[in-house]
Amino acid sequence: MRSYLILTTVCVTLISMLYACQTAEKVEQDAYYVNGRDIYIAQCQNCHGEKGEGLAELSPPLTDTVYMKKNKALLACIVKHGYATPVTIHGKVYEGKMPDFNMADIDLTQLIVYLTNSFGHKQGAYTTRQVAKDLQNCK
Repeated sequence: MRSYLILTTVCVTLISMLYACQTAEKVEQDAYYVNGRDIYIAQCQNCHGEKGEGLAELSPPLTDTVYMKKNKALLACIVKHGYATPVTIHGKVYEGKMPDFNMADIDLTQLIVYLTNSFGHKQGAYTTRQVAKDLQNCK
């Protein structure tokens, strides 16, 4: 019985150590993801849906991985300044205007981490430096 208890303790300790060996970047991305989800629920979900499915003819879905990868550098501009240009997703044109959300760079970063790593996307990390750079390139 005693050896079983010792073996169990050793196994739990080793598993805990392996689990704790995440990089600082991974921990930060996970925190950004959770905070971004909260921002999405509060600011975006009413139009884009709980699962990013969009809202009929009004709001495009956020599930098109090709569009999201191709336009990742525009996401900060779109969210911060709004968007009135027609968007084609899955062959369907959406002409509704997206309002601007004058968010801080950190909030934009967290939201973009969530958007680009949810709804079937796996685009990884995104930093506040990238947001600042992308915002400088807004047209």
